[in-house]
Amino acid sequence: MRERVPQTIDMTADGEFVHAQPRPTWPLRLGLGAALVAVVAGAVTVAAVFLWIASVMLPVALVAGAVAYLAFRLQGRR
Repeated sequence: MRERVPQTIDMTADGEFVHAQPRPTWPLRLGLGAALVAVVAGAVTVAAVFLWIASVMLPVALVAGAVAYLAFRLQGRR
């Protein structure tokens, strides 16, 4: 015999049945979907800008590191 999950009957303290929330209308669902897409697109844009800044700064940091290394080596010889 299969075990079944018993149904839950929601009632208020007055003995009235609790009604389920109505499903949102299609314009509201469409607007929420568009807002979600906009948030994701904004997050991708911010991530792309940060990656671009990092890619621009990387060669500058490498050159600065090389100059610092050479200056340190030059000071060590004196």
